[in-house]
Amino acid sequence: MSAERGVYPRQKKDGSLVWWIVYHHRGQRFRESSHSANPEVARRLRQKRLTALERGINGRDADRMRFDALSALLIADYKVRQRKSLDRAKLSLSHLRRHFGNCRVSAITPSAIKAYVSERLETAKPASVQLECAALKRAFNLAVKDGLLATRPAFPTIAVHNVRTGFLEQAQLQAVLDNLGPEVQPVVRFASLTGWRKSEVLGLQWRQVDFGAGVVRLDVGATKNGEGRVFPFAALPELDELLNAQRERTSAVERHRGQVIPHVFHRRDGGPILSLDHAWASACRRAGVPGRLFHDLRRTAVRSFERAGVPRAVAMRLSGHKTEAIYRRYAIVSESDLAEGVQRLAQARTATQTATRTVRAAAGGLDESHNSLQDNMPGAGVEPARGFPRRILSPSRLPFRHPGID
Repeated sequence: MSAERGVYPRQKKDGSLVWWIVYHHRGQRFRESSHSANPEVARRLRQKRLTALERGINGRDADRMRFDALSALLIADYKVRQRKSLDRAKLSLSHLRRHFGNCRVSAITPSAIKAYVSERLETAKPASVQLECAALKRAFNLAVKDGLLATRPAFPTIAVHNVRTGFLEQAQLQAVLDNLGPEVQPVVRFASLTGWRKSEVLGLQWRQVDFGAGVVRLDVGATKNGEGRVFPFAALPELDELLNAQRERTSAVERHRGQVIPHVFHRRDGGPILSLDHAWASACRRAGVPGRLFHDLRRTAVRSFERAGVPRAVAMRLSGHKTEAIYRRYAIVSESDLAEGVQRLAQARTATQTATRTVRAAAGGLDESHNSLQDNMPGAGVEPARGFPRRILSPSRLPFRHPGID
């Protein structure tokens, strides 16, 4: 069995043959076993290595790369970009590591990923599995971008149907407020009027409230999308009254305790409200709307914007929605909204039909008055003499004589 360029056989201790490959890159000579007695396997391996080197990738190192190295790339990327979802990414990687272990990256094939998805869907919701696959996909993309891998495997599409449609009608919201303590009530009212997220409301400080300009601001980087936000509360009397009352309450607590309270919404002792999940769940249960989320207040506010006719671009700036696609998911249309829309349609059709009948009746009255006028004219009832039909000539067919010419 003869050797050929870049591929040659070597004899093992047990006397069997195994094919090796050899190739050069930047003055270095690389040798690698194909772990096969078939020379065709060695040829394909050598071609794979040469192709990877043309793209600036060391294929041998890529085959040796393991899952932990892939995970480290993702964590480093999240830290550099200061992503707020770093903890969620770490949780996704922990589930992935539990399944794949510290295997070679080359073993994470499309079929292996499908097997993982199938197994996880038995115990987890599709949205969670989708986030885990997204984290793994991002890690592969980073490895390809850094030149550590030539390609990434294909990922399956996971259908997720978790769009919530919860919101609170005004009567339901008032019932929830009646079952909340005086410290939490302003938080809920503020969120229902502005549509801001819970973390944005609880983290709001007095330095961000400008009573002179009548606006409340969120700093750049303090929001989910990283953009700042302005809400002109003075233009909304209910919100203006709420913030002024909260300012008086805060001032009273500051005088009593002798300390400055930075947060707009705080406890009795002036400390920040760290969590209101238990109070919210209990109030919803007692109000007869169990299972509602605090985030439903965001949908409630967006629905109020839509019903008030606020332009969508303005409403998105007020609530902090970055894309219209997500905003539309929050613009909930209830059955009462549909019924109200049909009632408006019925009123419009009724008004149109009434106007049509009025015009027809007026036209009929004119015809009757015209007939009576003809009856009272001299010679009424006498049939006119029949003569030759009258022809109306077009001006272009009339004889034309130029003035001054006989």
